[in-house]
Amino acid sequence: MMLTKYMFTGCFLLCSSFLLAQKKKEYKITTVAFYNLENLFDTENDPITFDDDRTPDGKDHWTKAVYSDKIKNMAKVISQVGADVAGNSPAIIGIAEVENRKVVEDLVNDPSLLSKAYGIIQFDSPDRRGIDVGLLYQKALFRPKNSKIYPLMLYNHTTNKRVYTRDQLVVSGYLDGDLIHIIVNHWPSRRGGEARSRYKRNKAAILNTKIIDSLFAIDPYAKIITMGDFNDDPHSPSVRKILAAQSDKDKVRLKGLYNPMAKLSKKGIGSLAWADRWSLFDQIIISKSLLHNDYTSYRYYKAGIYNPEYLSTPKGKYKGYPFRSFSNGSYTGGYSDHYPVYLYLITQKK
Repeated sequence: MMLTKYMFTGCFLLCSSFLLAQKKKEYKITTVAFYNLENLFDTENDPITFDDDRTPDGKDHWTKAVYSDKIKNMAKVISQVGADVAGNSPAIIGIAEVENRKVVEDLVNDPSLLSKAYGIIQFDSPDRRGIDVGLLYQKALFRPKNSKIYPLMLYNHTTNKRVYTRDQLVVSGYLDGDLIHIIVNHWPSRRGGEARSRYKRNKAAILNTKIIDSLFAIDPYAKIITMGDFNDDPHSPSVRKILAAQSDKDKVRLKGLYNPMAKLSKKGIGSLAWADRWSLFDQIIISKSLLHNDYTSYRYYKAGIYNPEYLSTPKGKYKGYPFRSFSNGSYTGGYSDHYPVYLYLITQKK
């Protein structure tokens, strides 16, 4: 069938109108982030945990002045993650290495964050160092439905005694009415060597997988974000094989996971550095439903590492590494030995 002049003109006008309508669509950008705060302890001596060094009379001379400066620095960073694109600090941010609820309350009440009215979800974990994970959320943007902690049961291979470590925190809630499930992790460290400690992180991955599977059992299309300091890279067995987090979006099946940090890792980009090597232990991994192209609800847009110049060590042997707050036995005035990581979720404005 041949197009007449009038039919062609009508088609052209229709297509032009459609394209114009598409261009007029506006999208809301929201930041979800994770930040390891590098031993955010208060100055009080907790008799239950091993925090004696982080007291005014302890080895680290952790005074109120030092603590206040550390709080100020952490709040500054959180306030700026994603703000250049989203126009706001993170709607949701997972945190690690916080001693208790008090330090988190001091953090959200810092002048840099006070106007954001962050809510707090934090539980004390059995970790011997006394550090926990937690979740901050802007009350105007996210409404928690429920929260729960899952203990990681680990046992020493030699003594068969329990190894006490961080719980995994699960928070379900509504981001602008969109139900999202968030898991905050801080998996066991590589202390004693990567190979020797690998079983601990594999156990953490198994627990994480069970949590995710339980959410999928209720809803195969659940929007799930598992984030944290995994103490493993995206290509490590715990993440790549046990969690089965894919580096290619097209390979993610229903009830599967996508790891946007994997491509960054392949480029040699990291969130922390040690012994002249970059690692990407800090990751945000998402479920299949956040990858769809229907933007009537929140979908994944992009992910990254927040590493402006001021967060890097300015000089010396560790120049260019994350500007940690404590080094060589004293407070440096820095920030953390980890960079924050983030992702942007977008949805069509209604």
